[in-house]
Amino acid sequence: MSETANAEPRRRRRKEARPQELTSAALALFVEKGFAATKLDDVAARAGVSKGTLYLYFDSKEALFKAVIQEGVVPAIAAGEALLDEYNDPVALLRAILYGWWERIGSTELGGIPKLMMSEARNFPDVAVYYHEVVIQRGLNLIRAAISRGIERGIFRQVDLETVGSVLIAPLLHLAVWRHSFASCCGPDTNIEHYLQTYFDVILDGLRAQPLRSGEGR
Repeated sequence: MSETANAEPRRRRRKEARPQELTSAALALFVEKGFAATKLDDVAARAGVSKGTLYLYFDSKEALFKAVIQEGVVPAIAAGEALLDEYNDPVALLRAILYGWWERIGSTELGGIPKLMMSEARNFPDVAVYYHEVVIQRGLNLIRAAISRGIERGIFRQVDLETVGSVLIAPLLHLAVWRHSFASCCGPDTNIEHYLQTYFDVILDGLRAQPLRSGEGR
């Protein structure tokens, strides 16, 4: 096989890899600098390509942000939704969903996106609406489905399904935001493993239809 023939597949593979390289660079810069401060020139430079190459795939910073969400966050939510068919025990299901969010999003670079959205949503309402529809609402619906299953089986008490998702995810969002803000100068808020265990114990005790007996459900 000729050298030219060998080079052609390599060029094709490189071209196919470009979008992922660009979204990876964009995610890093969005988390480091914020959405407003990140320029497309910066993304291209971080990815090691020209701005013209970037425009072959993304015609705006908003399109690039949406690609970051579709590539990184949406699959994590889809993985959580798949758990609905894997778990019969509502307690184990809820734990898997919440811990899964932390493992796939909160503890990774993607965990910087909630902080970014909280700080810049007002200045970029179109981006905020997109994030709310694609990420927040879908995630809250997943938590509600898990809680609703527990209520139907008499394991969880009756709670307001419209608000319970936001209440349950808030402590995890706090931990993710801390990691991308105060932790850089003040150190970790607490031992993450202990934080998560305490977090789940507290919400489980609050959701149970009956008082938790010693040694049960730990």
